[in-house]
Amino acid sequence: MADPRPILFAGDPHRNFAPILRACHALPAGTLILPGDCDCPAPLSSVFAPAIARGWDVRWILGNHDTETEAAYDNLCEAPGNLGLRVTTIEGLRLAGLPGVFKPRVWYPRLEGDRTDPPSFQTRPSFQTRAAFQAQLRPHEIWRAGLPLFHRDTIFPEDFDRLAAFQCDILVSHEAPSCHPHGFGVIDDLASTCGVRLIVHGHHHTAYTAVLPSGITVRGLGLAEPWLLDFSAVPAPHDG
Repeated sequence: MADPRPILFAGDPHRNFAPILRACHALPAGTLILPGDCDCPAPLSSVFAPAIARGWDVRWILGNHDTETEAAYDNLCEAPGNLGLRVTTIEGLRLAGLPGVFKPRVWYPRLEGDRTDPPSFQTRPSFQTRAAFQAQLRPHEIWRAGLPLFHRDTIFPEDFDRLAAFQCDILVSHEAPSCHPHGFGVIDDLASTCGVRLIVHGHHHTAYTAVLPSGITVRGLGLAEPWLLDFSAVPAPHDG
């Protein structure tokens, strides 16, 4: 069997794409995964044109800074490769994307250090779905016939319900799980439900590796940090 093509993750660029492009240039073409906060000053396809021309497949999820301006949102969201709220098989591994951040107006689960019975996975949100949230918005809050731009990156409980229906190997999220001081236990629980073996996240600009009590490995990404996946650490599941 041929060796898999590289899977390269990259921490929040915040417009600093040079380290990521250099990493793509130094490797054979594969898949580049961006876990949010690109804040693209131009369309994503233009920003990564040199890598794409060499055969790189660019995938992404939304981060909170990707909804701060219409330009940042459009420059990212008009690009193909959205991993958010779906499971995609890449080089034999099933990757799920959890985009965005928790926001108190909708749902802000307790932090891991505050968890009591019932566990934080059961914390009561104000709205379960985007439709319910949109139904109570005032007319001036509607943007492009839908949610306000500020809430296009908001995590809703329906996102967890959707992803919990799948089994996957790697969870790519913007928010962190409980091993980070500002992480959330609900992400631990979702990963366990999905059979995840590795969580890769951005948002906090800290490069680290940890292991959750469940045995799931977590890799936090530094600012614009390229990180090459070691396939031996997440072997592809056997068929059947």
